Amino acid sequence: MSHDLHESLRDNVRILGDSLGRTIADDLGSGFVDRIEAIRGFAKRGRQGDEAAQRELIDYLRRLPDRDLLPVTRAFNQFLNLANIAEQHYRARFRRVEDYRPGTQPVLSELLERARGAGHSPRRLVESLSGMRVELVLTAHPTEVIRRTLIQKYDAIDDCLTAIESSADYPERGARAKGRLEELISQAWHTDEIRHERPSPVDEAKWGFAVIENSLWQAVPDFHRDLDNLLLDAAGERLPLDAAPIRFASWMGGDRDGNPNVTSKVTREVLLLGRWMAADLYLRDLEQLKAELSMWKANSALKAEVGEVAEPYRELLRRLLSRVEATRDWAKACLDGRAYDGGPIIESRDQLYAPLLACYRSLCDVGLDTIANGALLDTLRRVAVFGVTLTKLDIRQEAGRHAQVMEELTDGLGLGHYREWSEEQRQAFLLEELASRRPLIPRRWECSPESREVIDTFRVIATEQAEALGTYIISMAGQPSDVLAVALLMKEVGGEVKLPIAPLFETLDDLNHAGDAIDRLLSLPGYRRLCGERQEVMIGYSDSAKDAGQLAAAWAQYRAQETLVEVCERHGVDLTLFHGRGGTVGRGGGPAHAAILSQPPGSVNGSLRVTEQGEMIRFKFGQPEIALRSMEIYACAVLEATLLPPPAPEPHWREEMDRLAEIAHRAYVGVVREDPDFVPYFRAVTPEGSLGRLPLGSRPTKRRQDGGVETLRAIPWIFAWTQIRLMLPAWLGSGEAFATRLEEEGGREVLQEMRDRWPFFGTYLDMLEMLLAKADVGIAAYYEHRLVDEPTLKALGQRLRERFARLNAVVLEILEQEELLEKTPLIYQAIAVRNPYIDPLHGLQAELLQRNRDADGAISADLSRALMVTMAGIAAGLRNTG
Repeated sequence: MSHDLHESLRDNVRILGDSLGRTIADDLGSGFVDRIEAIRGFAKRGRQGDEAAQRELIDYLRRLPDRDLLPVTRAFNQFLNLANIAEQHYRARFRRVEDYRPGTQPVLSELLERARGAGHSPRRLVESLSGMRVELVLTAHPTEVIRRTLIQKYDAIDDCLTAIESSADYPERGARAKGRLEELISQAWHTDEIRHERPSPVDEAKWGFAVIENSLWQAVPDFHRDLDNLLLDAAGERLPLDAAPIRFASWMGGDRDGNPNVTSKVTREVLLLGRWMAADLYLRDLEQLKAELSMWKANSALKAEVGEVAEPYRELLRRLLSRVEATRDWAKACLDGRAYDGGPIIESRDQLYAPLLACYRSLCDVGLDTIANGALLDTLRRVAVFGVTLTKLDIRQEAGRHAQVMEELTDGLGLGHYREWSEEQRQAFLLEELASRRPLIPRRWECSPESREVIDTFRVIATEQAEALGTYIISMAGQPSDVLAVALLMKEVGGEVKLPIAPLFETLDDLNHAGDAIDRLLSLPGYRRLCGERQEVMIGYSDSAKDAGQLAAAWAQYRAQETLVEVCERHGVDLTLFHGRGGTVGRGGGPAHAAILSQPPGSVNGSLRVTEQGEMIRFKFGQPEIALRSMEIYACAVLEATLLPPPAPEPHWREEMDRLAEIAHRAYVGVVREDPDFVPYFRAVTPEGSLGRLPLGSRPTKRRQDGGVETLRAIPWIFAWTQIRLMLPAWLGSGEAFATRLEEEGGREVLQEMRDRWPFFGTYLDMLEMLLAKADVGIAAYYEHRLVDEPTLKALGQRLRERFARLNAVVLEILEQEELLEKTPLIYQAIAVRNPYIDPLHGLQAELLQRNRDADGAISADLSRALMVTMAGIAAGLRNTG
């Protein structure tokens, strides 16, 4: 990486920081800014190893009067958000969305050449790209810490940076942009960064639609245009008009797992909102096309359609416009609860696509290809990707809720107790009912409110066009009957709409039995008639890591995928794997390209679904340039995994992983489940108790309100450890496993051979390395010093830090490096630049947690808000919340 790239990043951080300083001085006086500078100075010197400065920082923070705590935390939080904008801007400019080792940036044009070199014909490339089905599923739950109001200001700040950079020859333009920048930073400073209420699921969905409107609407046609040009070069033909290698689905408003706020009413509202937004966006496209397509030459098909008019294209578009307008009015009326009395509306993708295709074909037939392949082609591509709903909405519900409906039904009908039946009895009953012609559910069935809600959700599915909906996901699935129960409810209530049903395997035990469960399911002839030739299976990352520790979970996920690939091949069924990855490493996060190429060979066969979560959506898709690059990375990785799959692991690597996973799992469970001091330590040292007050997502932080770690959702569990920089879930157990092997003869050689030759293991080490670099045991020790009194808890903390130090040493030994992140300087620099701004927030957070405990949770509203701002700031500084 050359020096000048860093210069532009540094310049922008400085421009934004100076402007923030002026804004704060205007608001609170220059004396206050001096205080911020003093704090930053101590933090900076402390980071350079000056122990006296570290102590002075803490003393200074502890002496701050109460009235200063909120503005001080806000100042550091704002600075970290501005640093993120500068880095985001830099990445968009140099197309670096993900962090790679130098020389490993995935580029589609190079990949197409490599594929041809490996003997794939040009035809095969076109077929692979046009048949590719990658669905990126936008989910909200770890959720964006930052309010939508601020995101809009941050996007505008980014535009100002662009204007300033391009104004070298126009000083007056630069001055205008700088003035606007000051105004926006002042607006941001005077806007409350913490929401006062939790967002509702509908708010989350609106946030997802806003990403489509502001970024993907532009990025999608650009991406296809780039693909078109590449294929014209490589294979001499265009991407087919209706090809959509990358599509979007969403969980926002459909994911009811553990979220009582997502009801059938909410799901219906979100589906209507999607229709309304889609109509609104297409109206802009169609208005532009009507203005531009003023030609008179047309083919006979178009003339037959519109009659002998002077401007046939405008005539057709005028008719289409009135239908799309009607669609928007209809959706709005339904949302407002009014009756709709307008003209015919657009129900399906094809009704929008066909008239546009008629215009396209006509233009090509009369020799106006240049015009056909302009704005009109962009709109056709949008229809292919977004349909008339913008995204496909997935529905997710817990297996237990379906079993409860079956229990109430069988009991009410006098057939026995479903819950007490064996798996075989359940399967026999469900298959018989699936084949039966009579309805099972009585017309006036009295059931519990919970079961009524489940039934109502299937009713919503029944009234929708199939293309509006994605997959029905069953969380906590373990048995074939879990899938059959959903299939039966879909038949009974869901009408003609048949969604793919995906069981989600998420605990270690479920992952280990996933292949067997799917094998038994596909062996049932009654089920095969239902599912046809496709089966989707979802692999959960966050819960398995919480359950078993990161290393054991990663290996279980890998093995589960291998078995599923083999089972589906044997049954002659196309498998789509749906990866429930989180934004953070502890939940399966990390660069998508490396992650996809480290999956087992054959598991990514032209199709893939993957969740994109919360704050990562903004980092990867929030701006058109970055969204374009993110889509290219996915297309690249899936194409490469399909055409040039990674090698299958050697048998002795598998044995090695089995041993490592076993040692790591034992060590993890020994602490998290078996050490009686662990849960009290976790509760004492992290802000977990205060997390529930942070209005993050629309779902509760706990599945149940009592009990130990297992009742916590995976997201707050990781968030809490990240806040104190111990990152424990992502590494605990790995150190013991590696250390044991390094001490044994031949251990080091095998580990290094796997590092170099097996993408799965190499990627695992890269993730661990990045995580160790973001962690900071000194900071964790300070939280403990401030918040923990009991000697046994302090002893546990000491042991955890010793384990961390040992892991650090063994990872460097396996990587053969002196320091962490030697080979990825950009990540190293990003962390180093932020630390002096994050350190004071850690000091303040520990202080506020202590004051909160002393006051039994009754601290003032301002201090409570300051505590929330420290959480938001630390999350922004580390660029991953949950």
